[in-house]
Amino acid sequence: MPTNPLLSTGGLPLFDQIRPEHVVPAIDQLLADSEAALEAVVAPGFPAEWKALSTRLDCTTERLSRAWSAVSHLNGVADTPELRAAYNDVLPRVTEFWTRLGADERLYAKYKAIDLNTLTPDQRQALKNAIRNFVLGGAELQGAAKERFAAIQERQAELGQKFSENALDATDAFAYYASLEELAGVPDDIVAAARAAAESEGKDGHKLTLKMPSYLPVMQFATSRPLRERMYRAYVTRASDQAGGELVKFDNAANIREILALRQEEAQLLGYKNFAEVSLVPKMADSPAQVVKFLRELAAKARPHAEKDVADMRAFASEQLGIADPQAWDWTFIAEKLKEHRYAFSEQEVKEYFTAPKVLAGLFKIIETLFEVEIRRDEAPVWTDGVEFFRLERAGELVGQFYLDPAARTGKRGGAWMDEVRSRWVRPDTGSLQTPVAHLVCNFAEGVEGKPPLLTHDDVITLFHESGHGLHHMLTRVDERDVAGISGVEWDAVELPSQFMENFCWEWNVLRHMTSHVDTGQPLPRPLFDKMLAAKNFQSGLATLRQVEYALYDMVLHMQPDGDFMDLLRRVREEVAVLPAPAFSRTANTFSHIFAGGYAAGYYSYKWAEVLSADAWSAFEETMGSDGSPSVETGRQYRRAILEAGGSRPAMESFKAFRGREPSIDALLRHQGMA
Repeated sequence: MPTNPLLSTGGLPLFDQIRPEHVVPAIDQLLADSEAALEAVVAPGFPAEWKALSTRLDCTTERLSRAWSAVSHLNGVADTPELRAAYNDVLPRVTEFWTRLGADERLYAKYKAIDLNTLTPDQRQALKNAIRNFVLGGAELQGAAKERFAAIQERQAELGQKFSENALDATDAFAYYASLEELAGVPDDIVAAARAAAESEGKDGHKLTLKMPSYLPVMQFATSRPLRERMYRAYVTRASDQAGGELVKFDNAANIREILALRQEEAQLLGYKNFAEVSLVPKMADSPAQVVKFLRELAAKARPHAEKDVADMRAFASEQLGIADPQAWDWTFIAEKLKEHRYAFSEQEVKEYFTAPKVLAGLFKIIETLFEVEIRRDEAPVWTDGVEFFRLERAGELVGQFYLDPAARTGKRGGAWMDEVRSRWVRPDTGSLQTPVAHLVCNFAEGVEGKPPLLTHDDVITLFHESGHGLHHMLTRVDERDVAGISGVEWDAVELPSQFMENFCWEWNVLRHMTSHVDTGQPLPRPLFDKMLAAKNFQSGLATLRQVEYALYDMVLHMQPDGDFMDLLRRVREEVAVLPAPAFSRTANTFSHIFAGGYAAGYYSYKWAEVLSADAWSAFEETMGSDGSPSVETGRQYRRAILEAGGSRPAMESFKAFRGREPSIDALLRHQGMA
């Protein structure tokens, strides 16, 4: 099938040519090739040597990985019924192959027989990880237990995909066409975008959706409580039995229950008490109990601050807004009004300075300065208009490349993420260096009335966050694919580089270069920045408790999988939250991070890694120039110790190589105003 773009052996995916009808034949062909490679390397006469195994097996399965990655990416950013059908057709076969490969006792024996003295340090780390993954993949199981383990993996993949589809479809299915009167208080650009969306469908009014660029401004600014209630109810009941009408068909409850049961069964087959224990085997944290203790201690430190946040909001709502008994749909509005009152600025005022092109230029400037690279526009086939492609170079040498897909749209799942297209690798088949390529995906509002897109400051932080993941992937100097970049990095340390980058969004010397008022072109005024800085830790106690609530729920859910998932959520909220959630709230039903996104019993990683990133940032605070500019020398040390090392050594070793000691929670509490 020479014309199938998924079988192209060129450098970059042919995204503009891939069609749903290409998926099944290409993946089946690559599965057959990978099957043949597996059988070749497990034959008795095949040498138990790293390079021989890698040349025959890894080079073949990497073609499968890259093709499947392209299909999975399109499924996430350009979903159609035809693509979804093709994806779901081959998903069981892809899952079955990878499960069987990771549990093949013949291949496991080959890896165990490799002579460690023949390996480089990077290869030794990769082999150590591989042996661990074989055990977690069921390679030591026998007979019926092995068959059942494989069936569990296949079913979990199906359920995770169905969970993701339901969350996307439930989000896309909702629309409310509001009158202009109902939108009182909502920023003009949001109203204009809503009007344009309705007009494009030939409808009256203003189309509001549950996509974040539409939903959040309504909750922040709409003075109409009935409108906020309508939107809030729709948002927190997505993919649940509370959604009502036709939307009930997207209910994820049964999927959640089955996913949890299968994870528990998987854990027991592997000899663990629960899935939380399995999840932590390749992570920094030692045990579920250690994680729970960490989260509860953080909650205890944040709680007094959060309680004061709520008391302040209640008083302000009663005295200034005439809301005597605030409900769940009021809190975001009250918080925004209180922040405006206290700090004399609004998110909307700030947003007008953050035009997307200027923000991107500012991001690139700090990356180029601190990490000693040049970022240039590049060309590659893309999946839709508005996607851009860039290359990173150092001294004329290609370091890595990345796609940027910034805009929210129908058929694109919510949130923001970095994903790899390919990893850095000195290929064993050719000896040539393969440079890394990444996807950076966000969901920002598009520009309206011929103006560039405007980003909220939170959007800017999100963009910097995902760029941190991308830099971790692209700036690695490790030549062994399985421990290059983010590969092989403990999951609870993988957020360190992303959260580290967020700090630049609060530095005047960085921020002033990335602002330009949408109408006047003027940069952000220093007095407005000072107000933003004063408000930086506004309600940080509440924000911390919210993250602890999600993380604690996730961990305990996988420690005690036999209970009702909604009842547990209520109990965790009673323990942690200071703002009560309504009985109809079903946020678990769209908690894609843990049910469809790889964070099962790992959501705590965000807070865990925040300790690392805050402490790492302290090194930059200690070496700032007199004008507030970050030290290039500190940037070089950080790049070499953390980013370039990738997964080639334990994350704690990399952290200590940078800071000279283990991390401390003090910097995090200080940065969030809770010291």
